[in-house]
Amino acid sequence: MVISFILLIIGFVLLVKGADFFVEGSSTIAKFLKIPSIIIGLTIVAMGTSAPEAAVSIIAGINGSNDIAVSNVMGSNLFNLLVVVGISAIIKPITIQNQIIKKEYPFMLMATIVLIVMSFDVVIGNSADNMITRSEAIVLLIFMCVFMYSIISSALQSRKEAVDEETEKPKHSIPLSIVFTIGGLAGIIIGGQFVVDSAEKIALGFGMSPTLVGLTIVAVGTSLPELVTSIVAARKGESDIAVGNVVGSNIFNILFVLASSAVITPMSINALCLTDMLILIAASLFAYVFCITKNKVNRTEGIILTVTYVIYLAYAIIR
Repeated sequence: MVISFILLIIGFVLLVKGADFFVEGSSTIAKFLKIPSIIIGLTIVAMGTSAPEAAVSIIAGINGSNDIAVSNVMGSNLFNLLVVVGISAIIKPITIQNQIIKKEYPFMLMATIVLIVMSFDVVIGNSADNMITRSEAIVLLIFMCVFMYSIISSALQSRKEAVDEETEKPKHSIPLSIVFTIGGLAGIIIGGQFVVDSAEKIALGFGMSPTLVGLTIVAVGTSLPELVTSIVAARKGESDIAVGNVVGSNIFNILFVLASSAVITPMSINALCLTDMLILIAASLFAYVFCITKNKVNRTEGIILTVTYVIYLAYAIIR
């Protein structure tokens, strides 16, 4: 138990400092390449912080554990929308760029709706089971390619427009910024693993059931990189990275993580997962209303989002 407490503290230190270096390095790279921070947030940061979800879901797919793969993605996306955005806004109100409101957020909503349509086979397709087949998973991966093409096109256009503009001088060199980014990401992933493993052992030591631990500590644990990275980004005034991280991670989780798992092993979707998908689309629309209100999520709205997640978590535990 003592070792678990020590590892828990080490894990949190790695998470916080890793996120600090990761945001610093990635934002500096964006300045060097004359790419908007929002693009970095939607790509490098989003994919990097989604590494734990990718590992859990893809391994679950290999092992045939469909429920874990699906619930991991649904739980992570809900946590990102409600807690990551919520707590970031409580610490410092975050500004939402028009690009996110008009392009990336609607794309995230579309990806969620497509997933729901694919999953409700019994109702929509008159099938015996609700499944995400390999062919449907390939369609999701194609959508991921379309998203990446759109982001890369935006980045190239931004660079072209920024050629003649004076930009703020980066704080660090490119090699050092790359070291910061990779080292920071490693700290986030290792720190998150330490926190999840040690917290699980501590919880079990205090008599919590494995199911309850899975619904709380493990579910939240895989989203710690997104949470810590977005909080650090918000505190540094990098709202674009904070918001881009959440939207990009949610898109990546559905169109790559879940799709890759389904390509490995076609997924059967149970009733609870279907319910969570409907809750996810409702939460996405709910958060979108806050985003389009004055292009900002303020502290009060952040509190509402966070409390909404607590209510959902209580419902998930009770059911």
